[in-house]
Amino acid sequence: MKDIHKRITELKKKHQAIILAHNYEPPEIQEIADITGDSLGLSVDAAKLENPVIVFCGVRFMAESAAILAPGKKVILPQPDCGCGLADMADAAALREKRRQHPDAVVVTYVNSSAAVKAESDICCTSGNAVNVIKSLPPDKEIIFVPDRNLGAYVTKVTGRPMILWDGVCPIHDAITAEDVIRARENHPEALVIAHPECRAEVSELADAVLSTGGMSAYVAGSETREFIIVTEEGMIHPLSQAHPDRIFHPVKKGGMICPDMKMISLVDLANALETLAPVITVPESIADRARLALERMLAVPRN
Repeated sequence: MKDIHKRITELKKKHQAIILAHNYEPPEIQEIADITGDSLGLSVDAAKLENPVIVFCGVRFMAESAAILAPGKKVILPQPDCGCGLADMADAAALREKRRQHPDAVVVTYVNSSAAVKAESDICCTSGNAVNVIKSLPPDKEIIFVPDRNLGAYVTKVTGRPMILWDGVCPIHDAITAEDVIRARENHPEALVIAHPECRAEVSELADAVLSTGGMSAYVAGSETREFIIVTEEGMIHPLSQAHPDRIFHPVKKGGMICPDMKMISLVDLANALETLAPVITVPESIADRARLALERMLAVPRN
């Protein structure tokens, strides 16, 4: 293990590379990364980085966003097959047809989507800023929200803005039930429940807080509670435990809370990617230019 850590460190220095890792990545990947966080935080970082090489430990849509926001940089995804079940539920042709049916609507697209879908959108959002993005839009505008219907339903509840919701879900979050949360509360009666907004409404309604992965850590920091039930992909337990070693974190249920795509990248993959500076993620200019506008509009929305 020490040898591969040394190799990664040396190669990173040689290529002036920086490693970004999502909160759901395996612990060993998070620990060697320079920056870890949720999709909004990593999107902001990608736009500001000066390093010529960005190694993105996450899934393909995240690396695409980094490539779009950091033109001229080499963006590497150590495992090119890291996809996203939610992102796969929307495609550019279907979104163009939906826009044809609602020509005056504003299309708000969750960053968990392909670059081609972002290019057909007016503005993007993340789970951490979706509410603010919707609040920033003219009140008389019809809104199409793509592709996560659960996140869209949650935002509608918070903002009171009715939206046309795309019929897509995150398979991991959508599989969590109210019964899972009730059972977890019974097992850990002193714990607060923190749920991700990609969960079903019945789950969000039982939570003490509904937050993005980035928001979860801030919530724990501001709470005096010792125990928390975490209702999202179980990889989130690691950064929470690292940031708050005096607290106890329980996954909402045992098993079934693992995104296989988020667990594909290994230290060996990371070292090989730094050695070869491949696979490189590129986005055609005709798509990147339009997708960049939607992402930049998202980044311009004030954060809480």
